[in-house]
Amino acid sequence: MSVDPDSQQPQDVIEIPPGPRGPRLGADEWVARREGRREYLPSWLGRAEQESERIGWWPRLAIAGVAAAVLPSFGLGGFQLQVGIDAMVIALLAVGLNIVVGWAGLLDLGYVAFFGFGAYGYALLSSNQLGTSGIHLAAYFSVPIVMIAAAFLGLGVGLPSRRLIGDYLAIITLFFGEAFVEFVNNVAPSKLGGPNGITGIDPIRGFTWQITSNYGYYYLLVIVLVATMAVLRLVEKSRTGRAWRAVREDPLAAASMTIPVNRVKLAAFAAGAVVAALAGTIFAAQQASVFPTDFDTPILILIYAGLILGGAGSIAGACLGALVVMVIYDGLLRSPTEAGYLFYGLILLTLLAKLRPWRRLAVVLAATVALGLAAHAIAKAISASAVAGGPQSGGWIGDALRDWVIVPANGQTAGNWGFVVLVCLLVALVQVSSRWRTILLPPTLCLASFVWETRLVVEPSITRQLMIGAILIVMMNARPQGLLGQRRVETVT
Repeated sequence: MSVDPDSQQPQDVIEIPPGPRGPRLGADEWVARREGRREYLPSWLGRAEQESERIGWWPRLAIAGVAAAVLPSFGLGGFQLQVGIDAMVIALLAVGLNIVVGWAGLLDLGYVAFFGFGAYGYALLSSNQLGTSGIHLAAYFSVPIVMIAAAFLGLGVGLPSRRLIGDYLAIITLFFGEAFVEFVNNVAPSKLGGPNGITGIDPIRGFTWQITSNYGYYYLLVIVLVATMAVLRLVEKSRTGRAWRAVREDPLAAASMTIPVNRVKLAAFAAGAVVAALAGTIFAAQQASVFPTDFDTPILILIYAGLILGGAGSIAGACLGALVVMVIYDGLLRSPTEAGYLFYGLILLTLLAKLRPWRRLAVVLAATVALGLAAHAIAKAISASAVAGGPQSGGWIGDALRDWVIVPANGQTAGNWGFVVLVCLLVALVQVSSRWRTILLPPTLCLASFVWETRLVVEPSITRQLMIGAILIVMMNARPQGLLGQRRVETVT
């Protein structure tokens, strides 16, 4: 309380907290206060995300590294261990791609060529492929050489591309990626192996030790991935990291602030190439062979899928997204039974998340079950061969679907036509009103089960890519910034 000298009456004192008391000159208030509008995942996921942020970035990295290191002690088999190795290779590639795409904002579609360059470089230097030249180096010599050469290759690719943005940059870099595959396929087959690749590659070895098992490569990848993320975290907080993000947001504004835009872009290309080449050397040593098909477009799709799912611009997001994508792609979708669990589980989770009120969900599920049973009974009454195939999913899902989904004895042609109709129904679902969406959902779900059991589950190579694409579409609609990414702030002037 205080006393006014004129009235001698006590008055309340309003204490103004420290800090800026009004709009700051030269600063956009909406941008400056974006941390206060941070969006988190819904329900308990958002609370877990907030609690994890209180722990700090470095402790979280240490916890994740320890968890990955102790995972094999839970009795992972050979297949699961190989899935883990492949997942961490893609995670390392996604972390490197995050430099170019997530931080610098450069749409590099030729990134997988640096991965292939590292693998082929290590294969040439650490095998008998160049035996006539007398070149056969140990890993502790060849790996650094390959990484340095990859940095110069990144500069070489970035030089003609540094003034390009958007679609033009994507086209140029895509050409570079395709050119690499054609080069190793058709140029100098006696040295590069052509379609037959290079075999007999040395394992990673030191002065007195060498890695001879998948367990060794798993732990090596854990160490390399954690160390790379730690280094990139330091780079992210440095002047170079801030310059990359400034160029991503507005190259013209960054140039006006004396940031050397072209040199910053070249540095991003070089840094991303080094990380990709490092992943390539470990990949080649673990596989003991390299082939041109190992570095084609499907690998690029997986890397980008992991980065987008996790959140471009986030180191942890790139790593997490790549791990999730590879576990789904390389682990769950290889088995029809596990793929069925994932397919029907995702449908059920989507319905639970999107259909409100609950009575609407109950109506849709009841109508779907009734429609499936009625259609199966009618098809069986018309022709026994119409339901002679039986569901391809195993386990209790197959037993539950046996009298519900229609699977002909030879359902390939019917499955193809059903897939076309299913795509049309999915397009219609997002265009119609809520009432019509409720009406169309039961036949759409029945048709989706029919297509899955007759066509998709028996074509894992195609189905895996379709499932990854569907997961990305749902994720981009629900959370465009990815699992751990932050929403971009755009300033309108």
